[in-house]
Amino acid sequence: MIVVTLQRKKCIGCNYCVELAPAQFQMSRKDGKAVLLKSTEKKGFFTIKSQDHSIFDACEKAVEACPTKIISAKSI
Repeated sequence: MIVVTLQRKKCIGCNYCVELAPAQFQMSRKDGKAVLLKSTEKKGFFTIKSQDHSIFDACEKAVEACPTKIISAKSI
């Protein structure tokens, strides 16, 4: 299982996550911050859990590129 988490409140809108993992992230037209698609929110953390291991590499690249380090991706 792949678990991807985003702390959206701290997003600065750099767009790296969208460029590297467009199937999981998009930018909000409302506030210019990243949105983790199909995620659930709990205490400011937006999370998706997926059985699709093919998303891990793209999400890991987004984790590494994020200047604010608000994205995490784990394979469990």
